[in-house]
Amino acid sequence: MKGKKKFVGLIIYFILLVIPIYWMLNMSLRSNADILASFSLYPENLTFMNYRAIFTDPSWYMGYVNAILYVVLNTVISLGVALPAAYAFSRYQFVGDKQMFFWLLTNRMAPAAVFALPFFQLYSTFGLLDTHIAVALAHCLFNVPLAVWILEGFMSGVPREIDETAFIDGYSFPKFFITIFIPLIRAGVGVTAFFCFMFSWVELLLARTLTVTDAKPISAIMTRTISATGLDYGLLAAAGILTIVPGAAVIWFVRNHMAKGFALGRV
Repeated sequence: MKGKKKFVGLIIYFILLVIPIYWMLNMSLRSNADILASFSLYPENLTFMNYRAIFTDPSWYMGYVNAILYVVLNTVISLGVALPAAYAFSRYQFVGDKQMFFWLLTNRMAPAAVFALPFFQLYSTFGLLDTHIAVALAHCLFNVPLAVWILEGFMSGVPREIDETAFIDGYSFPKFFITIFIPLIRAGVGVTAFFCFMFSWVELLLARTLTVTDAKPISAIMTRTISATGLDYGLLAAAGILTIVPGAAVIWFVRNHMAKGFALGRV
């Protein structure tokens, strides 16, 4: 009986999650006039014109390319910085280590609006405004602390004897770190990469502030559907459906690491 209640609860929860996605898919397969004319649970006059408009207009599909470029770049930078930093916090004690660790987390807690203007002025001075690297570096502000926090939990679960044994066997630190240590925490790396990707993918304020045309992401471009005549609901719904695809793809590729990662470490 108790198992049936849990099963029913999961079914209800799944339905509540799927309804908004289904409704957006339904709208994306209808024309704007059809959406405004009548309420329908399914697209009676099926059309792919909204998707065609996105894939044939460079100002639309380049938004996805721009977003993917700076998100992947941010994920690589965040992992590259966080891995050695997390190892230092995990294996060594130094003056101010706990205070520095807490300071990293405070950067994650601060709202993006606090840093938008300083970043804008800084990147304008160095000529980095409206570039992918500008958004990638800005997103490191909240992704690096998160990555360090998660990875430190995984690294602390690896016995120190493994490090000592490797050094006794003649391994240099870079060789040990890359060939032995990182494979031991690959589940943590997968989970960290997932969170870095998703947080950078959905962030809008900094991405919109630091880009103009060349690096503008799809989340900022979607606001163009607002006009004097109202919203283009079909086009906006199609763009929304397409923004789900990269996140779903990332979840698919790291699903095995995520299953273990959510059960271990600091997640």
